[in-house]
Amino acid sequence: MKRPKRNPQIVWRHEQRREEEVLKAQERGEAVDERGTVILIVSGTMHQLNLVGGHIWSLCDGSRGIDGVIDALAGEFAVERDELADDVVDFISDLEKRGWLEYV
Repeated sequence: MKRPKRNPQIVWRHEQRREEEVLKAQERGEAVDERGTVILIVSGTMHQLNLVGGHIWSLCDGSRGIDGVIDALAGEFAVERDELADDVVDFISDLEKRGWLEYV
């Protein structure tokens, strides 16, 4: 089983306070898709991942396969697994193409 793992050369930080703000805004019904909660530094360039992207990134620690990532997200966000599966696979594939994820 292939397990996605973050590229160890990428510096990253989870912005806890920012995530709390995003969750409160989401509860108020505001659009939060563009608000970053995880910061990545890749080759001197800063990138932000939104709430869901940040959770996917955090879950890609090499301990679970893609199905495990999908299952964990479905539980965290109370969403049907089938609704998430394609988007998670696409997102992980994009991170892999960028060289930000590798497999163990």
